[in-house]
Amino acid sequence: MQGVANYVGGRWVPLDAPDVTPVVDPATNEVLATVPSDGSEGVAEAAAAAARAFPGWRAVPAGDRIQYLFRFKQLLEEEFDGISRLISRENGKTCAEAAGELRRGIENVEVACGIPTMMQGYNLEDIARGIDETMNRAPLGVVGVITPFNFPVMIPLWFLPYAIACGNTVVIKPSEKVPLSIRKVVEVLERTGLPEGVVNLAHGGRAAADALIEHPEVRAISFVGSSPVARHVYASAARHGKRVQCQGGAKNHVVVMPDADLETTTQIVTDSAFGCAGQRCLAVSTVVTVGDAHRSFMDAIVEAAGSLRVGRGLSKDVQMGPVITAESRSRIEGAIARGAVEGAEAVLDGRGIRVDGYPNGNFVGPTVLDRVDGGGFLGTTEVFGPVLGVTPVSSLQDAIDVIARSPFGNASSIFTTSGASARKFRTEVPTGNVGINIGVAAPMAYFPFSGWKDSFFGVMHGQGRDAVEFYTDKKVVIERWPQEWSRRF
Repeated sequence: MQGVANYVGGRWVPLDAPDVTPVVDPATNEVLATVPSDGSEGVAEAAAAAARAFPGWRAVPAGDRIQYLFRFKQLLEEEFDGISRLISRENGKTCAEAAGELRRGIENVEVACGIPTMMQGYNLEDIARGIDETMNRAPLGVVGVITPFNFPVMIPLWFLPYAIACGNTVVIKPSEKVPLSIRKVVEVLERTGLPEGVVNLAHGGRAAADALIEHPEVRAISFVGSSPVARHVYASAARHGKRVQCQGGAKNHVVVMPDADLETTTQIVTDSAFGCAGQRCLAVSTVVTVGDAHRSFMDAIVEAAGSLRVGRGLSKDVQMGPVITAESRSRIEGAIARGAVEGAEAVLDGRGIRVDGYPNGNFVGPTVLDRVDGGGFLGTTEVFGPVLGVTPVSSLQDAIDVIARSPFGNASSIFTTSGASARKFRTEVPTGNVGINIGVAAPMAYFPFSGWKDSFFGVMHGQGRDAVEFYTDKKVVIERWPQEWSRRF
């Protein structure tokens, strides 16, 4: 067991807090480390260090700033296996899932290396006779990044590379449940020679997050978490005059049409619903089967989900790991029970699963519930676990209506061989990310990670051009140089 350290102004600062929160291995409940329960003092120190570093970092040319990112990318590749195993250890996901997470994070580092082009402004000569106008992009200053447990490396890398490439300095407040892999990433970043104070790491709980949101030197907040917390962060940060982007929760739907390829659909939905033990904001939560698709899909999905090998993520051949905490396991099992009370049938019930060799792990087996009420608790609540609800309807329009009634709008997908059905779906469905014969509609790093309704609070999303827009201010310069002035010299 070890206590974590903050990284402030280019130095690692050991923490000696009187009240701490344990960091546990979800598969064994072994305590790996401790994190300050508060942490607000460390946030204040980190924000001050970032503010001191900003003027010097802002003056570094964009082409020079990205050289650190090129080195960062290379070092992440060299440390790839070790970081992936650390993600698996503290989060519980399989090594393959952890590797996929890190790969998606590295893709954002690669895209941010294009900042000299992405950050360019525009100009127009002679808006009036002898007067020119230019729009330039300028960095904001200090940026706060608050990230969740489910992707301890990828989500910080949604934000960090773009923010510093644009000339900002950063304070990261990671989830207190998973502080170890992001520490390793910051250690890797330190080896690039990045100037002191450009990136800072501060650990803690809710008090640390609130301190970051309220700090007067922080100009912007990037956040990912549940919708209730996202709403709080958005309101609080806006009240303190910050620019804010808050990715919230989700209840993602997949529509299965009668003409869908059953084998392909089943495999993709299985991976999507139960990958990372369902603990991702793009996991499929509800399958809406249309007409005759229902019975054949149910038979196929129960067989596929029931064959998944559940165990410790670090173990060979395991396909699904534990959920993050014992409290999460209890909450998920309670949601399954409530769905059954509301009339859903647990045709595959993962409650009470036991994994050989890991009696203390936070395991919930793959669960499939048939005939879930789209307007009931299970149909509208983000379970955030390996639980798949199935809702049968009569038509594609009925399926779109089910999705439209959801308070969330993160992602949805359709499986069909009909171009007309696909076009109707992508045009009318009210979600920010849409998949056509794709289970997890995860945008590549050069596209924004979208989200609508209660799944996102803000205007500019993470990744790609949206990230550049979010992390820069527009400065418009209008200038005139009359020729008679030049003749005086």
